[in-house]
Amino acid sequence: MEGLFADLIEWMAEIPVLWAYVFIIVIAYGENVVPPIPGDLVVVFAGYLIGIGKLNFVVVVLLATVGGAAGFMTMYALGARLGQAILAPDRLRWLPKQYVFKTQAWLQRWGYGVVAANRFLSGARSIISLTVGMARMNAWRTAAFATCSALLWNGLIIAAGYKVGEHWAVVSVYLRRYGQVVLGLLVLIAVIQGVRAYRARQRARGEERPAD
Repeated sequence: MEGLFADLIEWMAEIPVLWAYVFIIVIAYGENVVPPIPGDLVVVFAGYLIGIGKLNFVVVVLLATVGGAAGFMTMYALGARLGQAILAPDRLRWLPKQYVFKTQAWLQRWGYGVVAANRFLSGARSIISLTVGMARMNAWRTAAFATCSALLWNGLIIAAGYKVGEHWAVVSVYLRRYGQVVLGLLVLIAVIQGVRAYRARQRARGEERPAD
């Protein structure tokens, strides 16, 4: 996948500006619908192309944000349509169902804050959008928070690509490490919450037992 996208990125530097913009919005959208697509890599490279004068900063931020938010809402709509059927063993087999349960717990605790943070939670974006749809949270508020999240994230990584110039690939390395750290932290948080819930159940059972 990475080899294919390396070729596509080189192609992106050679194609007319209009098609480069089309490529950005398509990839930003597809990243949310097909998680293996490394959309952030394309967006960072777009920052480099801004630096050499090929692309416009405002247009790139706008397209990447619209594409990302539209992709998020597509998965939201899928989650809203299928509901709990998503958790059926024969549905969406590629989806790690255990993370859906964890995301449901996050939504109960932090609500729309999870949507607002989704772009910064690498590896969990598609699961968050599906789970928010399953919960049938308000579509307009969800779209607003998802758009703000995409705008801030894209602005940061585009600026990073612009800043480092021809060394833009370094940013992708740090993004990959960032994603690994975030995923590890999310797993750790889920484990801690699971342990706390287990202890709470044990204490509740102990209090329910009749005294001898």
